[in-house]
Amino acid sequence: MTVALLILAGTYLVMALGRLPASRLDRTGAALLGASLMVATGTLSLDEAYRAIDLDTITLLLGMMIVVANLRLAGFFGLAALWVGRHAHRPVVLLVGVTAVSALLSAFLVNDAVCLMLTPFVIEITRAMRRNPVPYVIAVATASNIGSVATITGNPQNMVIGTMSRIPYGAFTAALAPVAVLGVVVAVGAIVLAHRDEFLVAAPPRHGEAKLRARWNGPLLAKSLAAIVGAIVLFFLGVAPPKVAIVAGALLLVTRRIRPERVMREIDWPLLLLFAGLFIVVGGAEKAVLTPEMHRAVGGLALGQPAILATVAAVLSNLVSNVPAVLVLKPFVGDLADPRKAWLVLAMAATLAGNFTILGSIANLIVVQRARATGVTVGFWPYFRVGAPVTVITIALGLWLLR
Repeated sequence: MTVALLILAGTYLVMALGRLPASRLDRTGAALLGASLMVATGTLSLDEAYRAIDLDTITLLLGMMIVVANLRLAGFFGLAALWVGRHAHRPVVLLVGVTAVSALLSAFLVNDAVCLMLTPFVIEITRAMRRNPVPYVIAVATASNIGSVATITGNPQNMVIGTMSRIPYGAFTAALAPVAVLGVVVAVGAIVLAHRDEFLVAAPPRHGEAKLRARWNGPLLAKSLAAIVGAIVLFFLGVAPPKVAIVAGALLLVTRRIRPERVMREIDWPLLLLFAGLFIVVGGAEKAVLTPEMHRAVGGLALGQPAILATVAAVLSNLVSNVPAVLVLKPFVGDLADPRKAWLVLAMAATLAGNFTILGSIANLIVVQRARATGVTVGFWPYFRVGAPVTVITIALGLWLLR
């Protein structure tokens, strides 16, 4: 028991820090090392380790990554950003457009990938229109987190919850889509208030608009859009999301225009390995630590009360990131009096908590890194004065809607 707890604590410490001090070991390496130690110490046998990996989640994530990779190679994200730029006649309209596109795409595609693809285009458009890119970049991050709460395929933690809870795709969306819609309104308001000089003054002429360009591959774009629309329809019809996603992704590999290896280079393989390792680490901890006494102790926290569960999930998500937080709470949620509602509260709080600070989610870090690569710096405090109130208000709204 002690060994398993030490392995779990060490793995989650690196998750919180991002890298092992005085070492190059990152989050993925820590998850793999922790999983290996669970087997090496005899906490889990190899067979038990294999069974601890939730292949439904891995399959769903891989399939969606292939679909998103095809959309990127087809030029879809550039076209979406360009459409917003050409139809936005004032800064507030541009902000609403960027926020809506980021949230909508993140609702059905993996939000980390949306941030990766959308950020450079948003910066290019704001520069061409001679606007300050920072509030629009913050909008991409916050709206991506908020929009992704709406569906099972919106982000990795929702995928984990969707496969473990077996809540139908349509029911999940019906419960959490209203949270996302209200959350987007809150995010726009918070960004406008935090950047009054950008949005509450007359807009100067949009010099340089003619420089806005996007390149796309028409046939590949049509095929990719058909695949994602078909997948979404099947999701809502009740077909298992992992099966739909992996079949859609595999069918997109059958093409004469794009070599499959180009698509494979777009896949976030370290993230898939991170998931596999975390499943094993948490599985080992569950086996060694989750005694009846432990269940009674956690039961004393009153996680059955939505507000308490949401608070615990939000705090854990900001300490160790949302996927590890969901995995560590997973064994207790299923035992609550209303597990279905508890899963929805967990999905809502763990996702929206990602907006609290710039370090709160992988999506935020992707946006910041992509922005920095183009010379745009998003500081901790400029983000925090938007993200913190957005997080508190949206979680409160989510609890009210799920009451």
